[in-house]
Amino acid sequence: MLAVALAFQSAAGPSSYFKIQVLDEATGRGVPLVELKTTHNVRWYTDNNGLVAFYEPGLMDQRVFFSVHSDGYEFAKDGFGYAGVALEVKSGGSATLKLRRQNVAERLYRITGAGAYRDSVLLGERVPVREPVLNAQVLGQDSVQAVPFRGRIYWFWGDTARASYPLGNFHTTGATSDLPGRGGLDPGVGVDLAYFTNRDGFVKPMVSLPGDGMVWLDGLLTVPDETGREQLVAHYSRMKSLSERLEHGLVRFDSVKAEFVKLVQFDNADRWHCPQNQPTLVRDGGTDYFYFLWPDRAVRVQADLAHMENPAAYEAFTCTAPGSGDSAPAPNVERDARGRLQWTWRTNALPLTAPGERKLVQAGRLTEAEARFQLRDVDAGGLVTIHTGSVHWNAFRKKWILIGVQGGGTSHLGEVWYAEADSPLGPWRRAKKIVTHEHYSFYNPTHHPFFDQNGGRTLYFEGTYANTFSGNPAPTPRYDYNQILYRLDLADPRLKAAQTPSP
Repeated sequence: MLAVALAFQSAAGPSSYFKIQVLDEATGRGVPLVELKTTHNVRWYTDNNGLVAFYEPGLMDQRVFFSVHSDGYEFAKDGFGYAGVALEVKSGGSATLKLRRQNVAERLYRITGAGAYRDSVLLGERVPVREPVLNAQVLGQDSVQAVPFRGRIYWFWGDTARASYPLGNFHTTGATSDLPGRGGLDPGVGVDLAYFTNRDGFVKPMVSLPGDGMVWLDGLLTVPDETGREQLVAHYSRMKSLSERLEHGLVRFDSVKAEFVKLVQFDNADRWHCPQNQPTLVRDGGTDYFYFLWPDRAVRVQADLAHMENPAAYEAFTCTAPGSGDSAPAPNVERDARGRLQWTWRTNALPLTAPGERKLVQAGRLTEAEARFQLRDVDAGGLVTIHTGSVHWNAFRKKWILIGVQGGGTSHLGEVWYAEADSPLGPWRRAKKIVTHEHYSFYNPTHHPFFDQNGGRTLYFEGTYANTFSGNPAPTPRYDYNQILYRLDLADPRLKAAQTPSP
């Protein structure tokens, strides 16, 4: 028994592991989410530093073949077509593997969930965050909303998984972090999250509403109240299921309670007179508006709390005639006396969507040149239907930048696209795929402009990595249902085909 105990203690020390590090050959940075698989299908996945701490009784002190795979990256194949390598595995030894990145965007690290730096800790390596293996008992988190507020970044997520029971928090989870340059980490290094927690150490519900159902937030923004004081406000939805909403409205963050409180409840049958998705602030005609871009449609409201609380103040962007809506087979459109299409903001119409535009084009009521939300793949030429994403002004390109995930058809919500336009309303014409996931979902991506660097040339975006909509029966351990951050260099020549001339 003593011998077994001593052997276990030895195996648990850093010197007992064989260190495998996987690097991006172009940057020399560790690549997370790389699968190493033995010939008998035992799998390991690199952590945020691109490390695997390998110790497998029976396989030590011998030659072991590892298949190497990561979506959007390539490992050299041998003469038989195997993408992998045989390594001499020994305790205390190490090996370095290099991948060629095919994605335009660079995968940096997982922001949320347990074991983000698991292998680094086992190997005794340095880590950048205070809680590298388990923070606030969070195992997984869905769909982020984030905005700077009163000197810090406030982060909110949907459903959150925990270790102690299959059901976790379904009433929104929150955290804060310091801004880069004001005590926070460089976004290229990491995000140090401080969660709002209960006494048991697990995250607390951030929105407590009477009634059953999950409570999700979107449309998160800061807005001045009637006294001019900045408030943190969001749109809430109390959900019975993924598709059935029980109620919705506006909530405001109460700093004393450290949770959101209800401001106003909207008509549940009204789907668009409210904040949505990822808002962006736009000045139009001397007035500040919040634009809510799906981003294949547009809604706006004046950027003050009084207008946001009034459903009648929300305007939809459309070219359809009043009362005709976005219905099949195709609504009527408005043109002036010279036949020019009239796009305008209306309070009494639905926003025209990209699928609605496509119906109008197919019916001959719009030309391709008149459409504003019809993206095409710059490489293959096909239509790209954006499901969700974000649109923000970019100082480097002096354009509006769209980061969105493809949806519709056979898409599994895993392909991320880049596009740009002179206006947040488009026209959006050309799109370049910047991240691919072969058999996995990566949904609700959002660009964080508060992380932009180098005058906007370098931007950061994240999304939810999950097998939920992919049909993949094998969730990736630790990574599944969590947020992964990517970095994009807007000077990358591969983006040129999707970029428009700067003024």
